[in-house]
Amino acid sequence: MTGVSLGLRTSGSYGSLQQQIQNGGLQPQNLYIPRRPSKTSLNGSKEKERLFTKIFRFLSRKKVGMLILVVFALLAFMTGFFTVNKEVDLNSSGLGFDARYPNKSYVVPSLLPGIESMQSNSNSMINKVIVCDENTSWAPSPFDASATVNTSSASSFLPHPCRDFAFPPPPPGDRRRIGPRPCPVCYVPVEQAVARMPRFSSASPVLRHLTYFSEENPLKSEPHGGSEFGGYPSLKERNDSFNIKESMSVHCGFVRGCRPGYQTGFDIDVADLRVLAQSYEVIVASAIFGNYDVIQQPRNIGETARNNIPFFMFIDEETEAYMKNTSLSENEKQVGLWRIIVVRNVPYADARRNGKVPKLLLHRLFPNTRYSIWIDGKLQLVVDPYQILERFLWRQNATFAISRHYTRFDVFEEAEANKAAGKYDNVSIDHQIEFYKQEGLTPYTAAKLPITSDVPEGCVIIREHIAITNLFSCLWFNEVDRFTARDQLSFSTVRDKIVSKVNWSINMFLDCERRNFVIQAYHRDLLERRAHMAAVVRHYSPPPPPPPPLPTTVVEKVVPKTRPIRHGRDKRPGSRRRRKVVPKHKENSFI
Repeated sequence: MTGVSLGLRTSGSYGSLQQQIQNGGLQPQNLYIPRRPSKTSLNGSKEKERLFTKIFRFLSRKKVGMLILVVFALLAFMTGFFTVNKEVDLNSSGLGFDARYPNKSYVVPSLLPGIESMQSNSNSMINKVIVCDENTSWAPSPFDASATVNTSSASSFLPHPCRDFAFPPPPPGDRRRIGPRPCPVCYVPVEQAVARMPRFSSASPVLRHLTYFSEENPLKSEPHGGSEFGGYPSLKERNDSFNIKESMSVHCGFVRGCRPGYQTGFDIDVADLRVLAQSYEVIVASAIFGNYDVIQQPRNIGETARNNIPFFMFIDEETEAYMKNTSLSENEKQVGLWRIIVVRNVPYADARRNGKVPKLLLHRLFPNTRYSIWIDGKLQLVVDPYQILERFLWRQNATFAISRHYTRFDVFEEAEANKAAGKYDNVSIDHQIEFYKQEGLTPYTAAKLPITSDVPEGCVIIREHIAITNLFSCLWFNEVDRFTARDQLSFSTVRDKIVSKVNWSINMFLDCERRNFVIQAYHRDLLERRAHMAAVVRHYSPPPPPPPPLPTTVVEKVVPKTRPIRHGRDKRPGSRRRRKVVPKHKENSFI
């Protein structure tokens, strides 16, 4: 048996071995036990030996051998060249942080639509649905903030510095200042806030694994809702997404690819995508689209936060052009604390709707981030991020925090206010509210307590990136994509549907507390109008006073004054003439 297997293994080089044996280089009896050839194969084997001998002699020539070596060298070079190019293309398109998302995804045949629904312009288009399995688990960054301070269990047993803080009511209204006011908030020192950061991520109730749909050719199967960017989930798929299970797949924007920001709409440069994919414990993010706001620089940020918390500002090409023309910063990638991320190929024509993408889908843009603080572009952050997280998340054992509206608590009132202010098309608002009413939306009453409001002030969102909060953000974005861009109208519907399935809640704090750590500025157009009016008043010079009149000689006609004649009671009391009294001795003298 040994001789047979050895013969089979060496049959490919039999001719060369025979040539070496003939030259006396090897002893055939020590190599193998030859198989006894049959008569039918004897002539064929001899012809093969002669053929291999001729080939070996032909290859032994110097010129032919050199030519063959050159050919092999060229083949090796081309193979290496294409391999390197393939790796470079992979790095540029899929990035160096395991961009092979299709290898971590799978096709869902049950979601493939029927052939009859794939016709478009008489051409068959197959909508290949892929489930993107993103790595949403947080990995510790080189800087572990929770390890900078000794966070042994002693800190958890110490009394909280804000334990005796009595929450005061909002300050009384000022007639000279109309509108809501900030109220006092008790923050712990930054060092203590960092020390109180939880060492482990919070548990996600029920939901453990969340994946996202990707479609090559998203097709609209129903008349209302959806977009090319977010896909067109049917009403059945929408309703199923609220049925919380241990493992779920949902639509969550970026539907054309598994790597958000790369050829999905809302496209971001590859170098910036590498930055977004790094591991962060905390980030602060904001956005300005349509050149709608002025960048506000954060204040009162501690040294620890400056060194370890990145600040990301997403802008579109219109805002980028304005910044370049006004020479806002010599460094196009950095404006103060803000790292500028330019977004190209924005998915929507409405700048405010484009702003909902980073606002609600930060967990997709930052797949390896633990905590995030979102603030609208018109806001200025004036409190350290660690203090904000400690106050509104860690101290409350919450994973999602948002402030409630300062005056309105009811979705129906919020809808009417939006219509009165012209915030959106009234017909679209009515359609959305009517749809929610048919699903069971009712006005807010005290019966919903401990839920304190149905209307958020969505300009600030504080959250921990875990599966349940990521799901809430996805489904909230899907409602914004299906209906109006006024996210206040859809917030309570998504919240209540999830809360009815799992033991989870949202920390809705007072609006006056939000105004304590952010200062609200005006939009750019209003600021520019005010600046223009101030410049006009400053440079306004009143016209010179008219010259005094020239002196002229006036001859006045003297008119004698006559005293008016008064009769009866019209006479003044002091105008009566006194009768002359004649002395008696003179009266007697006339007699």
